[in-house]
Amino acid sequence: MSAGKSVCKTLCPRAGQKNDGNDAQAIAVALMQPTMQFVPPKSPEQQDIQALHRARQRIVNHRTATACQIRGLLLDRGIPIGSAVSRARRAIPLILEDAENGLSSRMRRTIAELYDLFNDLWRRIHFFDKEIETVFRQSEACQRIAKVKGIGPETATAVVAAIGKGTEFKNGRHFAAWPGLVPRQHSSGDRQVLMSMTKKGDKHLRTLFIHGARAVVRVATNNNDGHMNQWVNQLKERRGFNKTTVAVANKNARIIWSVLRNDTGYQVV
Repeated sequence: MSAGKSVCKTLCPRAGQKNDGNDAQAIAVALMQPTMQFVPPKSPEQQDIQALHRARQRIVNHRTATACQIRGLLLDRGIPIGSAVSRARRAIPLILEDAENGLSSRMRRTIAELYDLFNDLWRRIHFFDKEIETVFRQSEACQRIAKVKGIGPETATAVVAAIGKGTEFKNGRHFAAWPGLVPRQHSSGDRQVLMSMTKKGDKHLRTLFIHGARAVVRVATNNNDGHMNQWVNQLKERRGFNKTTVAVANKNARIIWSVLRNDTGYQVV
């Protein structure tokens, strides 16, 4: 008490300097917090599957970078090609064979070498695709969750590699939030403000969920059969294509968690 008034102590944001002792104390205090979340160790099989996905994604990035470099070099010479990698793969040989497009012999050799690298990366991606397909056929859990609309072998194996049976998540809502498939909040008091999705967590897994959900929304556009398609079309009319895509991805994540956690099958609706 001071002059009849109570004085509140302010919380120091940092106690002491950076050293091993203070770090150990901070870790010990953090471990006692009830909201602390832990990452369960992955089995060797999960690590192997995740390594497949990480290696494949790295090579996909290299392929995209190589295609963009070839596209840029050709555009500097006034030769545009499409942005899709499949279109570039078809167009580049025709450009190299065209003797009247103004490319010098040195530039042709440069483009040819980059195109050989581009094809080699494509072959390596195909190798990893076959490995992932083999894992999918051998995993009963992957085949069960692949019955969900928008979930293919790549997404199914990535989910199983990431969470196993999903025991570390309290419910499907928590799992959907883990890869960032929930709205970002900026709320205060009684005013709730929901924004775009958080995009936190596993980027690769979130990308797979979004790609699969986008396919579901597109297919449902011309097909109103079934409860799922009706729900998708009604939601798209109210909220638009992109928000519907995220909603479908969120729904798929919750369904997958339930299938894995309860060790049950999924009945298509």
